[in-house]
Amino acid sequence: MTQNKQHLIYGAALILIGLVSGLVISSSFNWHSKAFGQETAISKEAIDILSKTSQAMAEVTAAVKPAVVNISSTKNIKAPGFQAPFPDDPFFRRFFGDGFGHPGIPREHKQSSLGSGVIVDKDGYILTNNHVIKDADEITVRLSDKREFKGKVVGTDPKTDLAVIKIGSDHLPVIKLGDSEKLKVGETVIAIGNPFGLNQTVTSGIVSATGRANVGIADYEDFIQTDAAINPGNSGGALVNVRGELVGINTAIFSTSGGYQGIGFAIPSSMAKVVLDNLINKGKVVRGWLGVSIQPVTQDLAKQFGIKDEKGALVADVVEDSPAEKAGLQRGDVIIEYDGKDVSDPSTLRNSVAGTPPGKKVAVKIMRDDKKQQLEITIAELPTEIQKAHGDFDNILKGVIVQGLTPDVKKSMDIPNRVTGVVVTDIEDGSPASGLLMAHDVIMEVNRKKINGMKDYESIVSRIKSGQDILLLVFRNGATTYISLSAR
Repeated sequence: MTQNKQHLIYGAALILIGLVSGLVISSSFNWHSKAFGQETAISKEAIDILSKTSQAMAEVTAAVKPAVVNISSTKNIKAPGFQAPFPDDPFFRRFFGDGFGHPGIPREHKQSSLGSGVIVDKDGYILTNNHVIKDADEITVRLSDKREFKGKVVGTDPKTDLAVIKIGSDHLPVIKLGDSEKLKVGETVIAIGNPFGLNQTVTSGIVSATGRANVGIADYEDFIQTDAAINPGNSGGALVNVRGELVGINTAIFSTSGGYQGIGFAIPSSMAKVVLDNLINKGKVVRGWLGVSIQPVTQDLAKQFGIKDEKGALVADVVEDSPAEKAGLQRGDVIIEYDGKDVSDPSTLRNSVAGTPPGKKVAVKIMRDDKKQQLEITIAELPTEIQKAHGDFDNILKGVIVQGLTPDVKKSMDIPNRVTGVVVTDIEDGSPASGLLMAHDVIMEVNRKKINGMKDYESIVSRIKSGQDILLLVFRNGATTYISLSAR
């Protein structure tokens, strides 16, 4: 073989090796490119689905945002005058003014708070939380288009933490009220409000739970729980479903830090609608009254009363001459259904009765002596004295429901005439006094002050602070006894 032929063979071999190497390198490069996503493509179907979902959320938000408003309230706080060390010294008077330091001259400052509201009527009616506008001297409502109006309080309902205000404008954007009772856990919801004063903030999430009670926020609780971000300033804002319907009024958060931690609560629209209609048409909330003292059905009680599961509301007492007594409801009955709806616990029954218009006849199913029975009961209006008895106290007696000690009550409970005070008719779950006070206890004294009736009780207890201990004189089982309630 000549040298030239050898060179040709070597050359051909090198070319062949180069081609093979190129193919290997090219193949390896393509594999790495795919591995690192440089050639990974998103399918058209995936893009279409996400685009449609995103577009749908944007459309719902755009439709409801104009009806969510910013509410700022201001109240004047008066503080007693401060005694300066040298009130008449010209030096102090020069820098702090003539009124500085003189006792008896009150000093004023303004306290402001921010919240949200929802326009529910084109004529200017706005639904919000009671705590947003409570005790406000001035309310300013700012619309999404930057217009501002002075707000006027139409009515408030502290027992549900709802309020209605009105502004002087018409043809306003509104949100249609939805049916919160149709909400399902896992359903998508959108929260709109003004957290930390940031106007028109939108967050989304799902319904985490429904029917949340005993949270300790209001007297009547039936909250929607959601993981849509809710922060301070969202109070009174809208919780809407995917159809753009108002299903809740954002009210509170559960947090150890004061900020969002994935648990928010909204008042359901079914409850809000009743309060809204009552405040606009009657100026107050009229609630239904059954006239029973009820308690939860525990596992042991379920066995005793022939109930298969721990559902229902056990009747512990029946008020004399009440709708319940007239219809034949008895102590020991377990209410399992009210007006066609299952009763899961006492809170469910309490909310249902409260939302029933007085005068309406409802079917109530009970368990009595291991047998189901149905009664027809005509609901009455909650008496004023009983409404006041539930006072929203911020102390150890919160959740203790009492009523006046009338001659009829004394006779039915065999209470001596010498005994005066108020009688405990129920104690809510979670009340600080639970386990210490009992139904049928007669509270005769509070902190050594005699209780002659409801007015005395309301007046004295309302002035007791949250961290203050309370000493009660109670008539129980034919004898009087002192009970100390400790705030620690």
